[in-house]
Amino acid sequence: MTVFLRNVWYMVAWSHELNDQTLSRRIAGNPTAFFRKQDGSVAALLDRCPHRFAPLSRGERDGDTLVCPYHGLQFDAGGACVRNPFSDRIPAGTKIPAWACEERDGMVWMWGGDPAAADLGAIPDFSAVRDQPGRKVLRGYTHVRAPYEFCTDNLLDLSHIEYVHKGTFGGEGVIFAGQHSVIDEGATLHSNWWMPNVPAPVPTRPPFAEGQLTDHWLDMRWNAPASMQLDLGATLPGRPREEGFNIGGQAHIVTPETATTCHYFTCNARHNDVDNTELDAILTAMFAQAFDGEDKPLIEASYANLDGRDFWDAKPVSLGIDQGGTRARRKIEAMLKAEAADG
Repeated sequence: MTVFLRNVWYMVAWSHELNDQTLSRRIAGNPTAFFRKQDGSVAALLDRCPHRFAPLSRGERDGDTLVCPYHGLQFDAGGACVRNPFSDRIPAGTKIPAWACEERDGMVWMWGGDPAAADLGAIPDFSAVRDQPGRKVLRGYTHVRAPYEFCTDNLLDLSHIEYVHKGTFGGEGVIFAGQHSVIDEGATLHSNWWMPNVPAPVPTRPPFAEGQLTDHWLDMRWNAPASMQLDLGATLPGRPREEGFNIGGQAHIVTPETATTCHYFTCNARHNDVDNTELDAILTAMFAQAFDGEDKPLIEASYANLDGRDFWDAKPVSLGIDQGGTRARRKIEAMLKAEAADG
């Protein structure tokens, strides 16, 4: 049986996905029903009635409760059954799991363990992609038929852009002129590329002209289980980053659905030309092609190619540039062992 981390925050939805309807999404193996309470906060319950296991998300809302669509048992935001339409007695065993939720930076997060132990300080900072005046944020979602760690491998090893993303924003050789580093800060990993004196890459044109020499950076930050933020930009050779062009930040957040599938949330924030809807359409199409048309098929095919074997048992070869993903996998394994030891 697959074990998922408990004491971490999982991104479960974009804020705009939760309105007056109940959202059903499987998170770390658990079918989960998410809904906004009357005060605007988010509740999360196991999406499974304990009577005959019907999805509560298919039922009606009654204030801050969910009504089972099968036999009408009613559950509050804490998972307690508060009404049995067939009796004044609430049957034993009707309480269902509920999880703590927090909303930040346009994202909904769920604590995977005991709600009383939820650590708000452990929510990763994604203020760089938060809605605010003068910033345009384009958000996306895709479902991936591979374990979430495979997406982490992909994102912490951006050398793949030279081959995978030839049709969008890669394949121009800048990575081969770069220097890669991994910085381990305990709870946070950084997998960074610094590419000095290279022709301006596609994402930085404009303001830089095609062929113009720049110092280019790609900095990826990781927090468990798979919350990543990419900072990318370019500046004139030898000049400070602050004088250059920063794209604005990207979020790449991967949440396990099951042992073999995951949710992949993406967004891109920019500061330039924020009212240009034509540019929105161009960027949305490019990101969809990059993530859905280029990354996803290869990630899914690579996982399928293991034919069910364990990742480590297959003896993956190391190229050095992939150490970010390797370290992230090892950190997850250590955290799982620590949680198992704590019971």
